[in-house]
Formats: sequence, C-alpha cells, structure tokens
Amino acid sequence: MQQPSATLASTTTQAHQTHDDTTNHSNVDAEKTVGTVLSGADYEPPFSIFTLTEKKLIVLTISFIGLVSPLSASIYFPAINTLAKDLHVSTSDINLTVTTYLVSRSTSIAKVPDINTLLQIFQAIGPTLFGNLSDVHGRRPAYISCLTISIAANVALACQRSYPALLVLRCVQSSGSAATVALAQAVVADVSTRAERGKWIAYASIAMMMGPALGPLVGGLLDAYLGWPSIFWFLAIFSGAMLMATLCFLPETSRAVVGNGSIPPQKWNRTLWSCLRKKDITEQTNTLQRSTKRPSPIQSLLVLLKKEDGLILLYGALLYAGFYIVLITLTDQLSQRYGLNTVQIGLCYLPFGVGCMASRFSVGILLDRNYKRLARQLDPSGESDPNAKESDAFPIEKARLQIGIPAILASAIITITYGWVLYYKTSLAGPLVMLFFVGNFTTGAFNVFSTLIIDINLHQPGTAAAANNLARCGMGAAFTAFAQPLVNAIGIGWASVAVSFLWILAAPCLFAVVTWGPKWRAAEKLKLEQREVRK
Repeated sequence: MQQPSATLASTTTQAHQTHDDTTNHSNVDAEKTVGTVLSGADYEPPFSIFTLTEKKLIVLTISFIGLVSPLSASIYFPAINTLAKDLHVSTSDINLTVTTYLVSRSTSIAKVPDINTLLQIFQAIGPTLFGNLSDVHGRRPAYISCLTISIAANVALACQRSYPALLVLRCVQSSGSAATVALAQAVVADVSTRAERGKWIAYASIAMMMGPALGPLVGGLLDAYLGWPSIFWFLAIFSGAMLMATLCFLPETSRAVVGNGSIPPQKWNRTLWSCLRKKDITEQTNTLQRSTKRPSPIQSLLVLLKKEDGLILLYGALLYAGFYIVLITLTDQLSQRYGLNTVQIGLCYLPFGVGCMASRFSVGILLDRNYKRLARQLDPSGESDPNAKESDAFPIEKARLQIGIPAILASAIITITYGWVLYYKTSLAGPLVMLFFVGNFTTGAFNVFSTLIIDINLHQPGTAAAANNLARCGMGAAFTAFAQPLVNAIGIGWASVAVSFLWILAAPCLFAVVTWGPKWRAAEKLKLEQREVRK
C-alpha cells in the first residue's frame, strides 16, 4: 500500500511538468493521498487515474489503430479494374471508377460489387465477436486478435491470384479490421466521464474519418506505380506497426480488468513499456466492473432489441446508409460530370476528410458544453461536480440530442445542396465545399449517436459500440444494392432529396428517445437488478 508521504512527494515532483499534465497528476495524487487516510465509505476514487497526457496518447493510438478499418475498406478500389483483368473476372473495357463501391452496369463486372455487400455484412458481424470479448477479458486481447487477423489476411491477399480467394480473404480482412472502430469507442468510455466524452470520442474518430479520404488517394498511387499487390502489402505493414504499438505502449483500460486503471492487469496483458517502468499505485478494487457473463456475439443483438437503444441505433443506421449513398456515387458523378481522372478524384475526397476532422472542433466541443450547461441548470448551487460520477438520473438523452438533432437538420440541408450543385455541374469548388460540410455535420451527428449509445451502456461499452457498428453496416449493406440504380433513375439531385427526407421522416424516433428514454433506462436498470437478486 502506498503511504501518504510518498504520494505527496510524488505530487511535488510531478509539479514541474507541463500545465495540463501537472493539474491532472496533482488531482489524481491528491485523491490517492486522501484515499489512504479516509475510510472506503468516505472516499470516492477518481473515475480514471490516467493523466491528461496519458489519455491523449491512448486516444491518439486507438485513433490510428481505428484507421485500419476505413483504409482496408477503401484503399483497394483504385485497383478494381486491374484486379478484374488479372483475375479474369471480366473482359470489359469499362473504366471503373476507383474510389467507391460502384455498381457497374456491365454484367461481367457484377461480381465486384458482391464483394462490397459481403464486406458490409462482415464489417457488421466482426465487431459483435470482439466487442463483447473486450468487455469481459479486456481491450488489449481484442485489439491484438483483430490486428493479427488483419495482418494475416492482407499478406494472403497480396499473394492470392484468384477471384474466390479475393472474395473470401476480403471478408476475413473486414471481420478483423472493422472491430477496431468499436473497440476505440469502448476505450474512450473506459477513461472519460460523460462530461468530457464527446470531446474524446471526436478525438478518437479523427484518424478513422480520414480513411475514406486518404484511402483512395494512397491506393491509386500504389496501384499506379507498384501494382495492386502493393496495396495489401501496405495494409499488412500498417497493421503490423499498429500491433507493435499495441504490444509496446497501449495499456489495458477495460474497467472489468483494471477498474479505473489502478489495478494491474494479468502479466500477459501488460505492455512492454509498463514492464520496464513500474509504478507504485494504490489499488482501488471498488472501481472494478466485472462481468458475470461469458463473451457472446448475441449480447450485441440484445442491445438492438432494447427500446431506447434500438431507436438510437436505427436512426444512426439510417443516417449512415444515407451518407453512404452520397459517398458510393461520388466517384461516378465526378468522372461523368467533370471528366476527372483517378488521382484528381482521389484529391476531391480530401475536403470531406478535413470536414470530418473539423467535427471535433464543432459538434464534439458543443456536446461537452451542453452537458455541463444542463448540469448547472439541474444544480444551480454548483456543489456537484459533473465529472464526479455517472448519474443515472441525469437526462443524458436530452444533453446529447439537443446537439444531435440540429446537426442532422444541417446534414439534410447540406446533402440536398450538394446533390443539386453536382447535378447542375457548377464550378468544381461547389461540390468540394459541400463535401467539407457533409463530412463535418454528418460525422458530428455520428459522434453524437456513438457517444449516447456508450453513455447509456457504460456497463458494456464494447458490446454497445459493436451493436452500433452492426446496425450501421447492416443497413449499409442493404442500401448498397440500390444506391447507384437510384441515382441513375432519378438523378443525384432528387436522390439527395430522398435521403434527406428519410432522415427527417425518421426524426420522431429521436424525440421519443428524449421524452421516454430516461423512463425506459430506469425500467431496464430495475429489471437487471431484479435478475441479479434472483441469481
């Protein structure tokens, strides 16, 4: 057990660090000192003992690990035409566009879109396996498993020379890499409170959201100069680098394993850095949230069946599917209407990526500010600290959706504008500016739903994030089949109107969540408590 004098000495030494890190360290160490003096009944341990700097490094690491998924999904599309020829899938000379899941009119290329539909399905299934596993046994084992699968699949993809092998291995690759997104959201839930979670989830999404923008550009350059196998070798190397970062530096954060970070994980689950740099920390076992359930993919399906969770995930899936229609047809529209080549089309995705990154500074910050504003309204005296604990009585649905609903309305308006700007072939600057705002507002709305579903499932954040991914990718797989035919039939302008109208039509789901969500959540908690009593 760490002595108070030693803790105070440690606090004094750490006071010479940077301002942010100093403040965080001092608070943590001061709370530890009090914890050794006060009894367990009087002392409430900090939510997380990780310092501000440590949190930033953790979130930065999981953000880049999460980049594996969108890169794997988009980077190989510049090589679709080359792959079709080399694998004898088609004899057509159609110049397939290279940055999206384009459904070709040529029946001889019809096999290629089938891969995309299957990828969406496996992207939905994969996280259900690893998300619940991470809630029970830890984040690091799940990350290591996912990245190992990704490395093996990419090496095999680089070496394969047949269409059936491409089909099977892309599904394996997708099932491994897709789970990294759900795991990132779970890690954020481990180390952040509701009052700051919007900011951290936005941070964790920055690198991931750059994937759709960087993937086509990097893939096009690799295919043009080194051939399509180099794309998969690049992904294997990148996944390998992320695996090394996980093994060396990414600590275990699951509250079922390490609590608030003060309890050492199993020896096999420790980072190489922690083995070299041992820290004497007071174990706070009352912060453990051990799960009594075995890992099961069924748990994610059960989340979908709950009233509040189901409505949130349903709307998030509709938002994703409509957003996906915009991206899935962009390459074809830019090629047909503006005559752009592969590299130029890849560059046109960059404004979208920048808009996704900017959502952290718009919607992410507003989420946290609105939470604190509501906390002050509920407690004008200011005696309670919004960061102190996760209160079940707090109207978290209202705090999140007061920002989410306006973001959705802005997304709908921008999407309609984008569609008609593209339809009338305005200056190329028009669609590019609209892509920036589509990325900003739509990604911001995604972050709202990701944050909310974690907020109301703090006992199983990995499972909840996997359910979120399951709903989105499942809906995306369904919309993939008719996205291009819809645009061909009514045009990109009216297609964007149809997508936005769908979002507005489904908006009552969100108002229902704000109105009845807290009651449903309380009833669900009571049901769980009664079930535990019976056991």
